[in-house]
Amino acid sequence: MSRFVKEFIEIKNFTTLDALIERLVELRETLPSTAEAEVKLRGDEVFGRQLCVSYMRPQTNDEAECEARYADAYRESRERELQRLQEELGVVCRVPRQRGRGLRVVA
Repeated sequence: MSRFVKEFIEIKNFTTLDALIERLVELRETLPSTAEAEVKLRGDEVFGRQLCVSYMRPQTNDEAECEARYADAYRESRERELQRLQEELGVVCRVPRQRGRGLRVVA
C-alpha cells in the first residue's frame, strides 16, 4: 500500500529515567526504518502527563478495505449536506468551466 497512517503510542507510568530509556529503546527497535518518529509530552497536572510517540506506518489491507467501504457513504453524505445547505440558503455553487482560450497578456 502506498498510503500511510499515523500511529500513536502513549507511554505512561514510567517511574525512573532508566525504565523510560529502556522502554524507548525497545520501542525504537520495533519501529519500521521509515517511521520518522516524534516524541511529545502530553497531559496536565490534573490528569497526569505521558509521553506520546507518533510515527507513520503503511496502511494495512484490512484498513484500506474498511476505508473503501465507507468512502462512498461519506462522500454521498457530504453531497446531501451540501444540497440541503444550498436549498436552505438559496445559493447554488457550481464548478467553473474551463475556457477554451489560454491566458491573454495585455501590455
